Amino acid sequence: MIPESFIQDVLARTDIVGLIERYVPLKKGGANYMACCPFHNEKSPSFSVSPTKQFYHCFGCGAHGTAIGFLMEYSGMSFPEAIKDLAQQAGLKIPEDDAPQVDRAQLSTLLEAMTRATRFYRDQLKQAPAAIEYLKKRGLTGEIASRFGIGYAPDDWQGLHQVFTNDYDNAPLLEAGLVIQNDAGRRYDRFRDRVMFPILDQRGNIIGFGGRVIGQGEPKYLNSPETPLFEKGRELYGLFQARQAIRESGVVVVVEGYMDVVALAQYGFNSAVATLGTATTATHIQKLFRQSEKVVFCFDGDKAGRKAARRALETCLDQLADDREVRFLFLPTEHDPDSFVREQGLEAFHRAIHDALPLSEFLLRELRGELNLATAEDRAKLVHEAKALIPKISAPVLQLQTIRMLAQDVDMSPDEVSHALGIRIVTRSKAAPRPTSRRTAPAGPMRQLLRLLSSRPELIERLPADMLELAGDSPETGLLQSFMDAHATKGFNSSTVTALFQMTQDETQKNILAELLKASEEEDRAKDKADKDEQAKEDQAQAAREELDGHIANLRIAVIDHDVAALQQRLAQGEALSTEEKSRFVTLPAQKQALRAGQKTR
Repeated sequence: MIPESFIQDVLARTDIVGLIERYVPLKKGGANYMACCPFHNEKSPSFSVSPTKQFYHCFGCGAHGTAIGFLMEYSGMSFPEAIKDLAQQAGLKIPEDDAPQVDRAQLSTLLEAMTRATRFYRDQLKQAPAAIEYLKKRGLTGEIASRFGIGYAPDDWQGLHQVFTNDYDNAPLLEAGLVIQNDAGRRYDRFRDRVMFPILDQRGNIIGFGGRVIGQGEPKYLNSPETPLFEKGRELYGLFQARQAIRESGVVVVVEGYMDVVALAQYGFNSAVATLGTATTATHIQKLFRQSEKVVFCFDGDKAGRKAARRALETCLDQLADDREVRFLFLPTEHDPDSFVREQGLEAFHRAIHDALPLSEFLLRELRGELNLATAEDRAKLVHEAKALIPKISAPVLQLQTIRMLAQDVDMSPDEVSHALGIRIVTRSKAAPRPTSRRTAPAGPMRQLLRLLSSRPELIERLPADMLELAGDSPETGLLQSFMDAHATKGFNSSTVTALFQMTQDETQKNILAELLKASEEEDRAKDKADKDEQAKEDQAQAAREELDGHIANLRIAVIDHDVAALQQRLAQGEALSTEEKSRFVTLPAQKQALRAGQKTR
């Protein structure tokens, strides 16, 4: 776990404008910076980056967040990966456990070795007629080969010695997996006479290679070994190149090999990625869902393809959500993606993806197998087999729908199937909620008050001493308490809301904070227009003070209404009021009237 204090330190040292500008060209627009949104297609800039709040917001698609959120959304990083990336840029060392760490200098050295090797392999491709002929037969142009950095490892035991003349026997080449050292201490190149596919991480760094043998030879595909840079179970080939296309299409297609990815790109399908000679892992699934809510696994229709699909299915189950979609596409046995698109055309491939088998249907089809559901024994066996999979589905509605589909197959009720699977379906109670001892604050005035404080932090000084009592019980009250705590300790300012947005784990409060940040962006635009006019600037400030007073008055009126209703209820039930309570019952309407009159005079 990374401490929250460290996360806030990282955010405090990160300039979100400088970070986003590395990926998206920004232009100054008043107090903020503007650009066309990188998360959806648009012609007019609606993507705003606030240097004061250290927050981005798109007024078109609603994307918003901090520097951490941007890296997660744009680069597909996990939360820890985004923190580590920003920490490295800020020169901070992440407090972690006692696991051995690879220092930045070593990583930098290994990355430099991979870059030099890539340049060497690309140069060698120009002098390798057999490799060029192989790529041409697969229909690849020089443009696509260049886009994916494809090269060629010569049929030479020490070909890399040409570029690592003085470094061939040094540690980095061995640590990066570029060479192998035998028991006698002699080194030789790992990749020989192979078409080379560089593997990139989410930052675009070359971290490994896949080599496809030319002609006959085993293994057909050879990957880099596990290194400090490269872990097969975490990486997806082509993801770096596919990110923008995935965002635009709304789908990511997982295919079986490097050539499938590259060949599809050659025919204009740029949303494909591939696992690296290993089964689909939970980390792969998490990375895929960070890129798109729709994932389609595209496998060959042979026995190996179906086995790979079954493993992918099982891995997906506990990563599902009801707003996520997983499908499975099996091509005819005579086709791979390359040959299918070449013969049937790109439009046919798009249709096949659209019509791919939903996860629930594939799951039940796999469970049915060769069972004869006309017999009670095989129906019982189907339910037994389902025990290993359906309880793992983490999307509650999808799980219930799958149970209903299974119930039809086995001639049982959904409740009977759920019981047999050991799944308890919880239904919400229709009983009225328990009354709370404290008054619930009206959401409107509280939300407006928080919005005002977010855009005008200086107004927090004007809050009355009994502000929290006026607020009552609500998610907004918790945020108001956080605002006031920040004011009492390190000061409340425009970046406090951003920090709270990053830290809170409460989804309701997170949504409120996102709404506040969006509203304050719009407020900033109004301030920008008034900055050149001192009178307009003062008028806006005065209007903000009056608005705050109005919200506080509304909260006081809500308290009065609550107290009057409570006293009236007690009288209706025949309870006797104390002298003090009788006095309050008489004076409360006058207090409310005075508050209303004060509002009218403003």
